[in-house]
Amino acid sequence: MTDASLVLVANAGDGSISTFGFSGGALEHLAVTDGLPGCSTFAVDSTRDLVYAGVKGRTDDEGAGILTLRLHRDTGRLEPLSRRNLPDGGMNYLALTRDGAGLLGASYGGGYGISCAVTDGVVGEPVSRIAFPNLHSVLPSADGRFAYFVSLGADLVAQYALADDLRLVPLVPETVAAPAGSGPRHLVLNEAQDAVYVLTEFSGEVLHYARDTEAGTLQLRDAADAFDPSKGLGHSRFGADPMKEHFIWGADIHVADGGRRLWCTERTESTLGAVAVAADGSVSAPERFSTTEPQPRGFHVSPDGAYLIAAGERSTTVSLYTVDGDRLDLRQRAETGRGANWVRFV
Repeated sequence: MTDASLVLVANAGDGSISTFGFSGGALEHLAVTDGLPGCSTFAVDSTRDLVYAGVKGRTDDEGAGILTLRLHRDTGRLEPLSRRNLPDGGMNYLALTRDGAGLLGASYGGGYGISCAVTDGVVGEPVSRIAFPNLHSVLPSADGRFAYFVSLGADLVAQYALADDLRLVPLVPETVAAPAGSGPRHLVLNEAQDAVYVLTEFSGEVLHYARDTEAGTLQLRDAADAFDPSKGLGHSRFGADPMKEHFIWGADIHVADGGRRLWCTERTESTLGAVAVAADGSVSAPERFSTTEPQPRGFHVSPDGAYLIAAGERSTTVSLYTVDGDRLDLRQRAETGRGANWVRFV
């Protein structure tokens, strides 16, 4: 049994977040919170039961923002508390740092990243801002000393120290390259914090960067394909229609199996595959793939690694699997909403 008791799923098409109870290896639908237009990312402060959701404007005049919501665990409802407006474009990825005292955000459409202080659930004005084309994700180191932003448009990872006031201080060098045309998208850090893994959208690879835990700097070491080679997918490019042209369309990545595997999604063929991680951090391609929800943008692995829940952008259900090494066994499908694309055990 997992330690998590709730699962949240963002449904961008409906502008909502679904809340499920999770116990005994089963999902129970509890609530749907509406009024979250275009929500495709959120970060959860489980200690304070606060959820920070990236949303679009409800009207032409409102614009994008970050909503703070209180999670009521008994009912599953999310109660709006405050809003931080984002006049330069909405967030595609949000991540908390320093036990919920800081919030990091990456904006794909706006091409900028931010760091903000958080006080009693209220997101402050950005204390720092960076600019790279098509920023797609951001994560801090576990100790809250560093932050890493992934730019799909510039094929790079930008690396920063986080000052006491959460300002982003560039490391030397400020950026490390990804392979040209690979389209780096989402990233994870391993438990030891000595490696960063980035999934690329256009080439469908997992890039392994060794990380200096004291200096915070990254160095590209190796890579492995994360897409099914039997499907005949072509290398994608910026502006392509991957479904129409049958191109690779990598999406999300999460650590599992004590850091020995990296589950990844590919949206054109709707697959999940587990990239293997060796003792030295090097990666190798999955040996098997599982077909999942149509166009799986987001998924999550339970804290104990026993379960995985996947959502599909062209589906109104989520799939719950038990995890056995690199094998997934479907346990349940549950209704959620249109355009489901972000999943978290909380």
